[in-house]
Amino acid sequence: MGNRINTTMQACFFAISNVVPKDEAIEGIKKSIEKSYGKRGPAIVQMNFKAVDMAVDNLFEVKVPDKVTATFDIRPTVPAEAPEFVQNVTAKIIAGEGDLLPVSAFPVDGTYPTGTTKWEKRNVALEMPVWDSETCIQCGNCVNICPHAVIRSKVYSPDLLADAPSTFKSTKSTWKQFENTVFTLQVAPEDCTGCGLCVHVCPAKNKKEAGLKAINMAPQPPIREDEDANWEFFLKLPETDRSKLTISRVKDLQLVQPLFEFSGACAGCGETPYVKLLSQLFGDRALIGNATGCSSIYGGNLPTTPWTKNQDGRGPSWSNSLFEDNAEFAMGMRLAIDKQMEFAQELVARLSSELGDELVQALVNADQSTEDGIREQRERVVILKKKLEGSKSVDAKILASIADILVKKSVWALGGDGWAYDIGYGGLDHVLASGRNVNILVLDTEVYSNTGGQMSKSTPRGAVAKFAAGGKPTGKKDLAMMAMIYNSAYVARVAIASSARQTINAFLEAEAYNGPSLIIAYSHCINHGYDITGGNGLEQQKAAVDSGHWVLMRYNPDLTKEGKNPLIVDSKEPSLPLENYIYKEPRYSIVARSKPEVAKKFLELDQQDINLRWKLYQNWASMQFGGDETEDKGEES
Repeated sequence: MGNRINTTMQACFFAISNVVPKDEAIEGIKKSIEKSYGKRGPAIVQMNFKAVDMAVDNLFEVKVPDKVTATFDIRPTVPAEAPEFVQNVTAKIIAGEGDLLPVSAFPVDGTYPTGTTKWEKRNVALEMPVWDSETCIQCGNCVNICPHAVIRSKVYSPDLLADAPSTFKSTKSTWKQFENTVFTLQVAPEDCTGCGLCVHVCPAKNKKEAGLKAINMAPQPPIREDEDANWEFFLKLPETDRSKLTISRVKDLQLVQPLFEFSGACAGCGETPYVKLLSQLFGDRALIGNATGCSSIYGGNLPTTPWTKNQDGRGPSWSNSLFEDNAEFAMGMRLAIDKQMEFAQELVARLSSELGDELVQALVNADQSTEDGIREQRERVVILKKKLEGSKSVDAKILASIADILVKKSVWALGGDGWAYDIGYGGLDHVLASGRNVNILVLDTEVYSNTGGQMSKSTPRGAVAKFAAGGKPTGKKDLAMMAMIYNSAYVARVAIASSARQTINAFLEAEAYNGPSLIIAYSHCINHGYDITGGNGLEQQKAAVDSGHWVLMRYNPDLTKEGKNPLIVDSKEPSLPLENYIYKEPRYSIVARSKPEVAKKFLELDQQDINLRWKLYQNWASMQFGGDETEDKGEES
C-alpha cells in the first residue's frame, strides 16, 4: 500500500479498542473497502483486504519505557542560523506551539517575511536524486521540471572550489560564453520530496551501466549530511550573470535562480513547475494575485512561504485573493502601478532642471521590452536616486520614495481551473476585455483539486469527479478559443512535459505583450486518480497532447500588425488514440469498467470533439493575412 496508511491504521484501531467486536469490525471495514474501491477492480479491493489482514496479524504491543533512554536529542525545528522572526515565530508554529505565541509576536500589518520554506527542513524523501557528473550533458531538463526547485545548477570559476567539501562535485562547463568555468548540479537533500521526475526527463544514459542516467535515485539517509554540506557550499557560489544568458533556452534557464522554492505541494506536482518558471523569468519585478486553491495553499501556507528574493533583495510581491475576484484583484494592482508610473514620470519632468534633460528623457521613454532594457532602466533609477539625495524639494522626496516604479512591473493573476473556468470567470473575462496589461496563468488540473476533486467546466466529458460520479456528461470548455475571439488578448495553451521550449516562449511572449494575456497550463494532479510521481504525470501530459486532447497553441495579436496570422498551432496532428491516453487514468477507466456502454459513447463524443477542435485550430492557423489576397481567402474560409 506504499504510504497509504488509513486502511491499516483503521484495522489496528478496531482490533485493540474493543469499540465493537474485532471480527465484526474487520468485516465492516472490508464491506466499506468493497463499496469504496469496487469500481476500480478486484485487484485494488484485494490489495486493501490484504492490508487489513496483515495489519491485524502483525499487530504487537510496543512497551513504552518509564524513562528516557535515547542517546540523541530531537533536532531543532529550524537551523540555528535562521533569522530572528523565523526562530521566534515560524519555528514555534511549525512545532505545533503556535497557540502559545502572544498576539504581539505577529506582524501588525499582516505582511510576512518571504523565503521561509528554506528553513523548514521536512526530510520527507526516503530517496533523493544523485548527480553523475561524467554522464551529464548539462541540458537543464531536470532543473526545469523539478516541482520543488530542489535541483539547481551553476557555472562558476574553478578557483572557488578551494574550500569545497570533499564530496562536492563539478565538471567542465559546456557554455561557449563562459570559458574556463566549471558546472555543478546540486540537490537540496532535506527539501526534496523524492518524486523522481528529474530522473524520468534525463536524456543522458550511462554507457557503462545499463539503466542508469546522469541523475539517479539513491537512499537519502546515508548521504544526507554530506549533501547538506554540499548544498550549503553551493548556495554560497555566485549566481550566473543573467545578461549573458538566453533565457528562452532550457539549457540557459537552468542557471537562473528560481524565486519560488521548496513549496509544500504534492510530490510530483504538475502545477509548480509553471509557477517556478514564472518566478525565474519575471520574479524580481512581479506582483502576483493568487486565487484561493492549491496554488494559494502551497504558495502562502503559513507559517512559511516559498516565494523568496534574489541576492539583490528583489522578489515577487504575493497576495491571496478570493475565487470570485482574483482577476479583478490583479487588475487593481495593474491600475495602481499605472497610476504610480504616471505620477513618477510627472515628477521626473517637473525636476528636469535638477536631473538633467538627458536622464529625464531616458527614464520616461525607456524601452523595457527586453531584459537589457529593464537592466538599463534599473541603472538609470540608481542614478536618479543618487541625484535626489539631500534634496529639500517635496517633489524630490516623493519621487525618491516611488522611483522604483519606473522599472517595468509584471502583474500576474494566478489560479486553477475552478477559479478561471467557473467561479472567477466573469472577472477573468472582464480583464481580457479591459485591454489592461495583466497576465493570467491558469493551472488547469481539469478539476477542483484543493477542495476534494469536484467537477469544473474544465473537466472533460466522461471523467469522474465529485458531482459527476458517472462521468461528466458534457464536454470541456475551450477557454482559449473564447479568449481569442476578442482579438486583443495574447492566448497560449502549454504543457511543459510535452514541449518545454514552447512553454517558455509562451511565457516570454505573454509578458512582452502590452495587453491582457492568458496562459492555460496542463497540470497533472493526484485527483486524476493515479500516482503522478516517477514520470507518470509527465507521460500523461505528453499523451494528452499526442492524442489531440490538449492542443498546444499561441495566439499573438501583435503578429497581425506584421501581416501575419496571429495563431500558431505548436502541436502535431493527433497521433495517439484517445483511449490510450484517458484509460491510463482511473477518472476515466472507472466508467469503462462499471458502465462500458456509457464509456463507449463518451469516447465517441470526445473523439468527435477532438477532430472538430483540431480542424478549427488548423483552419484558423492556415489562413493568410495581409492585402486583398487575404480578404479573398478569408471569405473562402
